[in-house]
Amino acid sequence: MAAKDIAENYHTLRESIPDYVKLVAACKTRSAEEVEAIIDAGATMVGENYVQEAEDKSAALGEKAGQVEWHMIGHLQKNKINKALPIFDVFQCVDSAKLARHLNKRADRILPVYIEVNIAGEESKYGIEPSRTRELARDICTLPKLRLEGLMTMEPYFQDPEDARPYFRHMRSLFERLREETLPGAALEVLSMGMTNSYRVAIDEGSNMVRLGTALFGPREY
Repeated sequence: MAAKDIAENYHTLRESIPDYVKLVAACKTRSAEEVEAIIDAGATMVGENYVQEAEDKSAALGEKAGQVEWHMIGHLQKNKINKALPIFDVFQCVDSAKLARHLNKRADRILPVYIEVNIAGEESKYGIEPSRTRELARDICTLPKLRLEGLMTMEPYFQDPEDARPYFRHMRSLFERLREETLPGAALEVLSMGMTNSYRVAIDEGSNMVRLGTALFGPREY
């Protein structure tokens, strides 16, 4: 998609989404030129699913890569942590105490992290079971290099986004209950849920961060 079309999409979306809702440009499979276009349009956060892809794009963007906050929104493997740390500012993908401990051990700064919750228990998706979210939150808060700042989920895909509403509602409930906990060092402010097909419903149900790809860049070319 041409840079001007990407910019137009960004501005249209930004104007239609409440100011308090943060917009992460989901850049999986997008070119460095497309990422540059979204940065030029005014995006302040970009999300990547794969470390190697993020590394390549960051290198291609040069100094411009430093103008935005980079969010890891895909599954993070232990053997990719060392490469991920210099690139990503926020890790939305923490789904186990084991991964949290590895991040903490290797970090050279305080890392903002979100717990990824598999809200529907789908075998095809990563994320911790909703019932174990509290336990993981407490584990994270014992690690000095991690700061728990939010929850993230990838809801099931439905043709009708209204069908995702119960899952968003469940996530909001988890989020609110967790915020009532005494979690030393946590700053639990972000509920990251909602993608291109479902972000309006997600915002209705309490999301204050959406991750949009197709709505910004058009359909992926496989």
